[in-house]
Amino acid sequence: MTDKMSDKPLTDIAFSSFDLHPAMLAGLESAGFTRCTPIQALTLPISLTGRDVAGQAQTGTGKTLAFLITLVQRLMTRPALANRGPADPRAMILAPTRELAIQIHKDAEKFCAGLGLKFALIYGGVDYDKQRAQLTQGCDVIIATPGRLIDYVRQGVVHLHACEVCILDEADRMFDLGFIKDLRFLLRKLPRREERQTLMFSATLSHRVLELAYEHMNEPEKVIVETETITASRVRQVVYFPSNEEKLPLLISLLSRTDANRTMVFVNTKAWVERVGRALEKAGYRVGVLSGDVPQKKRQSLLAKFQRAELEILVATDVAARGLHIDAVSHVYNFDLPFDAEDYVHRIGRTARLGLEGDAISFACEIYAQSLPEIEAYIEQKIPVEAVTAELLTPIPRTPRAHVASADGEANESIADIFREARAEALASGRGPKTGGSRGGPGGSRSGPGGSRSGSGSSSGPRRPEGERRPHAGGSSSAEGAARPPRDPNAPPRPPRPPRDPNAPPRPPRAEGDRPRRERGPRPEGSAPASVNIAAKQAPAAPAPAQTVSKESFFKRFARQVKSLVVPAKP
Repeated sequence: MTDKMSDKPLTDIAFSSFDLHPAMLAGLESAGFTRCTPIQALTLPISLTGRDVAGQAQTGTGKTLAFLITLVQRLMTRPALANRGPADPRAMILAPTRELAIQIHKDAEKFCAGLGLKFALIYGGVDYDKQRAQLTQGCDVIIATPGRLIDYVRQGVVHLHACEVCILDEADRMFDLGFIKDLRFLLRKLPRREERQTLMFSATLSHRVLELAYEHMNEPEKVIVETETITASRVRQVVYFPSNEEKLPLLISLLSRTDANRTMVFVNTKAWVERVGRALEKAGYRVGVLSGDVPQKKRQSLLAKFQRAELEILVATDVAARGLHIDAVSHVYNFDLPFDAEDYVHRIGRTARLGLEGDAISFACEIYAQSLPEIEAYIEQKIPVEAVTAELLTPIPRTPRAHVASADGEANESIADIFREARAEALASGRGPKTGGSRGGPGGSRSGPGGSRSGSGSSSGPRRPEGERRPHAGGSSSAEGAARPPRDPNAPPRPPRPPRDPNAPPRPPRAEGDRPRRERGPRPEGSAPASVNIAAKQAPAAPAPAQTVSKESFFKRFARQVKSLVVPAKP
């Protein structure tokens, strides 16, 4: 089923037109939800009957509410499976990131208050024992990321055999190669696909993703809300072509020319999250950061401050590009163009949500400009180009905005403090760098747990003379550990090794596990036995008796032997 989406974010279809449970309908109205978005209007008539649905619509169009309504309606109106235990969950919602799982849990608690349903939020990084106890006590719905949930399933803390509803949010990321094994493990723990309802939603569903999804769905109905463009029509897109050195000055200058209360800046690497955050903080902005290096509790705290407008700018990796509901984000900056064109759609989807307008500014630098043609081909439009001028690289002086008191009472930390705390926590938990030191100096000196190593390759202690060998770790050849003396250049050359006798009997076969012996010829006369010390071995050997070596070639000797066998000798 396909529908052309108009410019209006809401349809004329009201939630009251569906046969919903009265308590849930009252919860929707109290939360401010009265009319359906296009994806909700297409999904609910199918999903409320118990059929599987694969839904695709732009980000920020209400996909989360569509599957939550379906889930709650089923749990409120149908009995549980007969084999369900007291603590077994009835539904499972999987999300690719912790932030998205937290967002879904927050939305569920918002309009399901008073319905008597218990939601368990399971994700990695925090509260292992607390989440374990929550599952042990029992719940109706699990909202989780795959990794932590698999850990509890393998321990037998939770059983999924009674889950009658399975929901996969941001399914294109969930079915990516990094998650496919985890998903198949969890889906095998669920009832058969004919005995459960499976819903899958995402902003982008490729053919490869749908092929994998259909393996675990029961004749799903594909629902697509199409628009004239893949990206939101109210997003004004522009791209600049700065050099690597111009990116930070250009970003600060563009920010000084806008009056935005909420701005998101996306980068590709965790290292640049810290670098960009420090630069913006130095320029006088209130900045938060989201990346894998930031502890989970700190990430939640910073995200909440940004949602309350206590922070002006949020610098993040793609961990914040999917599914997060942040109101009134007016500007999105792609400081680095993403590697994947679909990630570009998700990034700029953080702005212009639910009919609002927004701006998406991208930097096509020397490193990531190669992603631009693929992005333009995917969104089926040419992104307008703006020139980078010397005037544009000069920021306009601005007065820093007044400090906003934090609603949770926490003091605003600097970017340096956030990452210092993150590194300390990583080292305390054993997740620090293996070398344990920092690189510095022209030679790139490093310090590690085993000592220091400078760029010149020297270790601690006095440097050995050039050409001198390091003594063996198992002990030196003499009491003082002296190095082996060099060979006397005036010593006579060693005699050549005599050839092996072809008439000698073969050696006995080597027993299994025995170490093979080296091929050696007979020891020349006057050579030292194996039991003598190193000094005796290095004594000049006596010259061996001269051996007669034929100067004829092999072929001549071979021909002479053959001729002697064929031609009779002369009398």
